[in-house]
Amino acid sequence: MYRNVVRRFQEIEGKPWQAQGAMIELTKQTGELAKQVMLKENYYAWAGEEMEVNQRLGNEMADVIAQVMRLADYYQIDLEQAFIEAREDEDKYLSSRGV
Repeated sequence: MYRNVVRRFQEIEGKPWQAQGAMIELTKQTGELAKQVMLKENYYAWAGEEMEVNQRLGNEMADVIAQVMRLADYYQIDLEQAFIEAREDEDKYLSSRGV
């Protein structure tokens, strides 16, 4: 589904994003996620509905994941396999430490 969305945005934007564009967007989306966390944790004076903050928080998390997926596609990385291998490496490391 996301690849289709990216393709459609490319039609509007007139060119595909390279890694730099995806990284800039990832940084922007991470900042927007940080703002929602700040709202959720009451660092900002805000009188909105908690449900609205939760929805935006989830949306920004999804946007961050989408940009990571975009980078993985750009570099032709099987993100699911990379995730599994990284967790297996962590498991081995923790086992070597006795935990």
